Amino acid sequence: MKRAITALALAAATTLACAQDKVTFLTSWYAQAEHGGYYQAIATGIYRKHGLDVSIRMGGPQVNAVQILAAGQADFIMGKDFQTLSGIERGVPMVTVAAIFQKEPQGIVTHPEVNGLADLKDKTILLATSGRTSWWPWMKLKYGFKDEQTRPYTFNMQPFFADKSIAQQGYPGSEPFTAEKAGQKVKFFLLADEGYPPYGNTIVAMQKLVKEKPDLVQRFVRATAEGWKSYFENPAPGNALIKKDNPKMEDDVLAYSLKTMKQLRFLDSGEAATQGIGIMTDARWKATYDLMVTSGQIKPITNWQQAYTLQFVKDLKVMP
Repeated sequence: MKRAITALALAAATTLACAQDKVTFLTSWYAQAEHGGYYQAIATGIYRKHGLDVSIRMGGPQVNAVQILAAGQADFIMGKDFQTLSGIERGVPMVTVAAIFQKEPQGIVTHPEVNGLADLKDKTILLATSGRTSWWPWMKLKYGFKDEQTRPYTFNMQPFFADKSIAQQGYPGSEPFTAEKAGQKVKFFLLADEGYPPYGNTIVAMQKLVKEKPDLVQRFVRATAEGWKSYFENPAPGNALIKKDNPKMEDDVLAYSLKTMKQLRFLDSGEAATQGIGIMTDARWKATYDLMVTSGQIKPITNWQQAYTLQFVKDLKVMP
């Protein structure tokens, strides 16, 4: 009898292992703390608990995430609201299924004497090419900035350090940390706190996957939310995998980034405080769509609401 029970238990375990759905997730950049919840869900077995065998593929400067997703080389990508809405306009049937960050992490780094973004009207602003088609049009509309006051950002902060009349783009866990290590005092203004509406760190899939495998999508969204909750509680397992994928990543950078994400309440601000990690609303998406139309980034499109679905997050309730 004991042998029979043992055999049945082994068979059940084998069946469970074989039942894991393979999933490929593409991040937006090289492995970092801002990807921590995904790595945590692998390291702690959260994905496996939900029947998922997840592989993380790192993004980078030469990686076209939308192209990879549309070609079926990834099941999910870490995306942006502008990216998905632009895809819908171009006829690429993408859809956002969750928003891990309630705030887009893009911001502006300034010297200490700047009191607000409105003070930058007569200053030079360094921005990368990607910013010109995402957040820069919003800044022009809100503050009256001009293209003539911009110069390219080459991801080197020395020009900013050398010239007090310059401001530049940045992320809260990156450029301010670089400045701190260089002994430079700076201020950081998060665009989301100034009214910039998009979500950040979104999970994007093709509409075909959502239609054909809603259970898989639901399990991935839930497991990812649980991974992020776990990462914020104890990041060590996730950080070990991050450093394995990106050996250049250092412990002090990971710690600083996590501290900043907590301070800025990326996971638990807004509706997430009461509805849980990953939540999205129609109102926020409408605000982002209206911004893109007003700024001329996309033309009015009748099917813009296909860019997102609330079905996987409305009852999720993974509380931060």
